Amino acid sequence: MEEALRFFRTYEPWIYLFLGLGGLIYIRRFLLAWQELRSAGFGLERENAQSRLNQAAGVLVLLFAMAITEFVLVSFIAPTVPGASPLPSPTLNLLATPTTTLSANATPDGTLVPSPFADLATTNVTPGSSDCLPGEVFISSPENGSEIEGIVTITGTVNIPSFGFYKLEMKRPEEVNWLTILAGNESRQESTLGSWNTSLLTSGEYQLSLVATDNQGQSLPPCVIQVRVVAP
Repeated sequence: MEEALRFFRTYEPWIYLFLGLGGLIYIRRFLLAWQELRSAGFGLERENAQSRLNQAAGVLVLLFAMAITEFVLVSFIAPTVPGASPLPSPTLNLLATPTTTLSANATPDGTLVPSPFADLATTNVTPGSSDCLPGEVFISSPENGSEIEGIVTITGTVNIPSFGFYKLEMKRPEEVNWLTILAGNESRQESTLGSWNTSLLTSGEYQLSLVATDNQGQSLPPCVIQVRVVAP
C-alpha cells in the first residue's frame, strides 16, 4: 500500500501528462465521430459513427475517473499513510571536479574525532523541553500548547554544524511511531520549514517533532512541541 501511494505521489506530474495527452486524442476522436454521425445519411453509417462516438466517450470518462482517483490518492490518502511521502535525498553531481576536503569532525592533521551529536539520545523527549535550542533546532510557530487547524505553516530554525538535512514528524502522544510530514536539505534561520495539512486529522493532542541530522548521519535530539488540532 505504501509503495503504491509513493509511486503515485512521485510520478504525479507524469501521470497527469499521460492522462492529458490521452484526453486530447479521444476528444478529437469524439468530435470527429459526432460530425460523422450528424452527416451520416444511411443506417449503417450512423451505426458506425455512433459506435465510434460511444467508444470515445467511454475512454474519456475512464481517463477523467483515473485523474480524479490520482488526485484523491495524492491529496487526501497519501498524507495520512506513514511512509507514503518520499524524502528528498542528496544528489551526486557526476560532472563535478572531485576535491579533497577535511571532514567537519577532523583535526588539522586529519585525525577524526567523534561527532558532537553521536552520544545524544533521541528518545523519550518531553514536548517543549530544552532540546528545542533557539538558533540551532527550534520551532517558533506554531507555539507549544497552541491550537491549530487546516493548513499550518511551520516556521523555525535548523542551523547546526555540518548540516545534512532536517525532517518534520508527527504523532499522537500515546503513539510510538512517528509519521514524517516533510523533509528539507537546506538550513533555515527563522524561516518557513514547510506546511502541515491537519484538515484530515481528528481533533485532539498531537506532537510535532523537528529532527536535524548532520552530514555524517548523526542526529540531534529532536525539538518536540505539543499542539491541539481542531477539526474544521
